[in-house]
Amino acid sequence: MPGSGLPRRYRRLVVPGVMTAVMLVTLVSLGVWQVHRLVWKEGILAEIDRAESSPAMPLSTEVAPFGPTAAPEAAPQMPPPYSKVAATGRFREDLSALYGAEVRQTPDGVRMGAQLIVPLTRKDGPALLVDRGWVPLSRPNPIGMPQGDVTVEGYVRPPDRPGPFSARDDVAMRHFYTLDPTAIGAALGLKVAPFTLVAMGPQPPDLFPDPARRMPRPPDDHLSYAITWFGLALALAVIFTVWTTKVLRT
Repeated sequence: MPGSGLPRRYRRLVVPGVMTAVMLVTLVSLGVWQVHRLVWKEGILAEIDRAESSPAMPLSTEVAPFGPTAAPEAAPQMPPPYSKVAATGRFREDLSALYGAEVRQTPDGVRMGAQLIVPLTRKDGPALLVDRGWVPLSRPNPIGMPQGDVTVEGYVRPPDRPGPFSARDDVAMRHFYTLDPTAIGAALGLKVAPFTLVAMGPQPPDLFPDPARRMPRPPDDHLSYAITWFGLALALAVIFTVWTTKVLRT
């Protein structure tokens, strides 16, 4: 038997020592992995900060139509996700839709609302679905809609895909719960680009729609996770050392 030539008190350390070593390697590996994730995430956040502080780039007109109504040979393309762009066109107020459901505090109290999605038709490219911002579902006055050509600045949001627990879209009421340009464009009868342009800007004087103020940022909890894993490894090492000292003294 391995370790049979050792004194009994040393033999008592073999199995716990092996188990402790395995757990230490695992905990330290998890901590190192979180450090690598931290560096990766900080790079992404830095790119988002640079994009947010930079002027919007004109949206390329080479984005192909996307969806069931697109030509079969049209290859769907899109600019880099979450890049800051500007697009010019005309809003199709008659094809406005809603996305999602969110409760917000307003001057009139707590209200249920959703994101206002309006197609922006362009002369030199496919229509874009523009998320103009949050609006309350019930409101005494209609939402103002810019007339004529307008330029919208915002960021590119890639398409979502419905999950097993996603709410079902209400196509008849044009209220969608998955921001999928393919499905929304088909429901509106438009050829649309394969992404949503999320408008950014200050809150308008008439309050609604309330556009995004900043670009979204993924959570960055990797440092706390790394500290947790390294802390557990240190605690395990201390506990094993104390226990080993006690065993060797007996």
